Amino acid sequence: MRRIELSKVAIYGFLFLSTLAVLIPLINLLAVSLTDPSHAHLMNGLDLIPKKFSLLTYEVLLRNPLIVGGVLNSVWITVAGTFLNLLLTTLAAYVIARNDFYGKGVIVVFLIVIMVFEPGLIPEYLLVKELDLLNTYTSLILYKGVNVYYLFIMMRYFQDVPDELLEAAKIDGAGHLRIYSKIMIPLSKAGIATLGLFYGVFHWNEYFRSMIYISSQEKWPLQVVLRQFVIRQDNTTIMGGYENMFGGQAVDFDALQAGTIIIAIVPLLLLYPMILKYYTKGAMEGGVKE
Repeated sequence: MRRIELSKVAIYGFLFLSTLAVLIPLINLLAVSLTDPSHAHLMNGLDLIPKKFSLLTYEVLLRNPLIVGGVLNSVWITVAGTFLNLLLTTLAAYVIARNDFYGKGVIVVFLIVIMVFEPGLIPEYLLVKELDLLNTYTSLILYKGVNVYYLFIMMRYFQDVPDELLEAAKIDGAGHLRIYSKIMIPLSKAGIATLGLFYGVFHWNEYFRSMIYISSQEKWPLQVVLRQFVIRQDNTTIMGGYENMFGGQAVDFDALQAGTIIIAIVPLLLLYPMILKYYTKGAMEGGVKE
């Protein structure tokens, strides 16, 4: 009979309670959003099952052009921004990690300096304005094109690729572009997927600069709409056109807030399982056999 280790029991118990602390509020929000508006006021913070099932809340939200447009805007900004982030980060990591060139040390020191001392918001805004990027998606997609901390992580992945592979590729006539695309990228999928998740979450959740740079409501990402409705209690953002009525039924304000939050977090919840498998894989899995 295996002995029960108290340390493992304590760790598992802590993880179980932490999971409950995260899941219960989310399930409660989902239950409130799926409750009939006439019963939504009966729901409390611990109810995990809808009082009376209804999709009216989501019907209202998904017929609102601001919500639908916000989702599409966020998807475009996240996909385009993450792709650009990964492209620039992996290219820079390959150049710095696997090549020797004049001034390499100076560039590394410069990267460390800008990682610690980021420019202020005012000069950043003036630059965006000077480039005529105000009220454009480009201003959000280009922001933090390369995260220096993530760049150093990617450099470590590339540095772990054996020199023998690169030497063999060079003997076969491969240039830098072929080495980068055919060797470095396939052998660093775990790191790329992880950084892609980090970059994607950053772009999806970004709202502060969206409020500053984007002035047109139709270009708002979903997080700005969510802030207006949930944090600022601006119910006209969602319900103004309906005058609190839809299909002859009263629309519950709390249920609409809960539904908006669920719509904002579901894409990330769907993304995590797709990336999670890469966490357990080594960057060099199958790369070299001793």
